[in-house]
Amino acid sequence: MGFSTDAIHAGQEPDPSTGAIIVPIYQTSTFVQEELGKNKGYEYARTSNPTRAALEHNLAVLEAGRFGFAFASGMAAINAVLSLLKAGDHVVAGRNVYGGTFRLFERVLRNFGLTFTYVDTTRLEAVSEAMEDSTRLLFLETPTNPIMEITDLTAASALARQRNVLVVVDNTFMSPCLQRPLELGADMVVHSTTKYLNGHSDGVGGAVVLNDAPLAERLKFIQNAAGAVLGPMDSWLVLRGVKTLAVRMRQHTANGMAVAEYLHKHPKVKKVNYPGLPSHPQHALAQKQMKGSGGMLSFDTGSMENARKLLKAVRLCSLAESLGGVETLISHPASMTHASVPPEDRKRLGITDGLVRISVGIEDVEDLIADLDQALAKI
Repeated sequence: MGFSTDAIHAGQEPDPSTGAIIVPIYQTSTFVQEELGKNKGYEYARTSNPTRAALEHNLAVLEAGRFGFAFASGMAAINAVLSLLKAGDHVVAGRNVYGGTFRLFERVLRNFGLTFTYVDTTRLEAVSEAMEDSTRLLFLETPTNPIMEITDLTAASALARQRNVLVVVDNTFMSPCLQRPLELGADMVVHSTTKYLNGHSDGVGGAVVLNDAPLAERLKFIQNAAGAVLGPMDSWLVLRGVKTLAVRMRQHTANGMAVAEYLHKHPKVKKVNYPGLPSHPQHALAQKQMKGSGGMLSFDTGSMENARKLLKAVRLCSLAESLGGVETLISHPASMTHASVPPEDRKRLGITDGLVRISVGIEDVEDLIADLDQALAKI
């Protein structure tokens, strides 16, 4: 089946008892058993729930995986994956991971004996040099948040496989509509379903998709044991959102390119980070491994004061954290999404005080550009 067909139908058969075409919201905490040891496939909602199971199947199909697991947030999903490791294990991660991921790694998981090395994963030699005998996992974001660096997933996965290192890719920015890391060699994909998969800014969640059965059994155990599962209502919201994922991503990409081209030509913008622009350092790689450049971009206004003026002046673009909704969201990474990253590290990565990130929505792009134009005029 094609992607759009799977998005609408995979895991979403009509309800057998009523014929309802939409998966019901099974808002229940437990399930009655017929007798000891005999049930209808469900016992307790933390362990499994039919609405969540439908979503997990759907996301697995969309990411070209066999097993899917839904969690209460994207961070809960990442924490579950890292729970596969043990004290003394080493992780190589991209230098520009999401601030919340960095916070989890540095301020929580280090306390349990895991160690982390952060490198520029656009350079395979840097990834190779960072690996140790104790390295068990390579954690990648591509494109990165918010600098939009691109990692060659095929090459990085091949390198990791030689070292028996698992590759985990945060695919939140692209969604499976535009990039499928498992097909490029990764072992696991993680998502904040809060973002493009849901697409409507009305639910928080996370997901992990993989193909390896033994790893899936371990992850299923962790999901149940730790209990950070996605509830039935939020599962239903993601199922609803995924149905329009393909059409939304086409518009996000079209609008993202138009906004990036506008900003690239604006005299008050110092730099634009967007993989769809030929000026992007990994533009050719992005064209090769992605089916579109998406709706995420960032640009440098030159100073904190300039960023503050622009963010105060926008009217249609909403100043808020998060991304991937149908509405355009604009943010200041240094003080919002990446505030947990030390200032010296932010500066080294290019997350300047003047950097602004936009999650370009699906509004009429002429209106978005007009809003940015009037806001830039305030600088």
